[in-house]
Amino acid sequence: MKKLVEIHILQNYAPSNLNRDDTGAPKDAIFGGSRRARISSQCLKRAVRQHFYGLVSEGRLIAKADMAERTKRVMDALLEELDRKGHTDKEITENKIRLALEVVGLPVSEDGKNEVLLFLGKKEIGQLAEIIEAKWDELDADNGAEFEVPEGKKKGKGKKEKGENPKLKEEILKVFDGGKAIDLALFGRMLANMPQKNQDASCQVAHAISTHAVEREFDFYTAVDERKPEDTAGADMMGTIEFNSACFYRYAVVDFDKLQSNLGDKEVDGLAEKGLRAFVEGFVISEPTGKQNTFAAHNPPEFVAVTIRKNGAPRNLANAFENAIRARKDESLTRVSADRLVQKGNSLKGVYGGEEQTFVLNPVGAEIKEFGTETVSLGNLIERTIEAVRG
Repeated sequence: MKKLVEIHILQNYAPSNLNRDDTGAPKDAIFGGSRRARISSQCLKRAVRQHFYGLVSEGRLIAKADMAERTKRVMDALLEELDRKGHTDKEITENKIRLALEVVGLPVSEDGKNEVLLFLGKKEIGQLAEIIEAKWDELDADNGAEFEVPEGKKKGKGKKEKGENPKLKEEILKVFDGGKAIDLALFGRMLANMPQKNQDASCQVAHAISTHAVEREFDFYTAVDERKPEDTAGADMMGTIEFNSACFYRYAVVDFDKLQSNLGDKEVDGLAEKGLRAFVEGFVISEPTGKQNTFAAHNPPEFVAVTIRKNGAPRNLANAFENAIRARKDESLTRVSADRLVQKGNSLKGVYGGEEQTFVLNPVGAEIKEFGTETVSLGNLIERTIEAVRG
């Protein structure tokens, strides 16, 4: 039975510039005919992964080995692994690594970086180092790898020269199975040079949009040279920062079966469950870091709903705000948005039906009616979610 875990969040941020475009302005989008504040899904996923690393440092839910690394510096990671195994000659080790990566079409540039950004599990990197160590003599750093020449191209019986090495290639390719990395299993990856090793994401994250129309605002600032004589007018530095303040609707959905499949995990309380717990917590709590030193807009969500949907299609409720919210004087923008969200959720439930359970964290005090069951804390919300997924 297919199980989807959907997360709906309303989060009202004070003046901020959490996710900016190439001009430094807060990102936005036209939705329902009006300009809305926007935070990209890439930015939100990055914040969740940073939260995961926080969990690792706390020793809670996720271990470092359960994570992946996005980098062009796979060479550096492998050098560290092989150095720990006693291969301390950097030049020789670099050549071995370079040859091993070339076997599977991941060439390394002169500066030691891969040509493309790779997303590899920590375990994949560790296993790759083990293969390089095991094939140390086969990877000839001076004359190139001692590869078998493909059939029909041999120049002499039993002769070997630089060329394809199918066995070694097959061994290395086996390493790229995702390494049971939770973030890789959630967000997926694309390896252009090894498309057979791509992994479809088990999680989808929408761009967050404001429930109401926004206009860009500008903060003019100056800085004063503190050694400047007091009687001199003017500033020694000035500029402007664009910002806005918006109540965002955020949405994500996790295909729990796909998450289990990506992790090779079918246990009730296994790695996939840990990943789901970490993701729900991270998606609710984490926040983008853009310009936070300037704005300190640390405003937690005031409405969170998690729906566990079985054998049905996911439902992004952004259309609850197709007509931009216009809160009246003394009305809470978040509360009005929550009422609109609940109304849309109930409306779609009546039309499309389906088996679902919804748990709601409701500090804003919205009238949730038959929309779902209220919970008292984020911890309680996560526990109820996990119980429903198990059921």
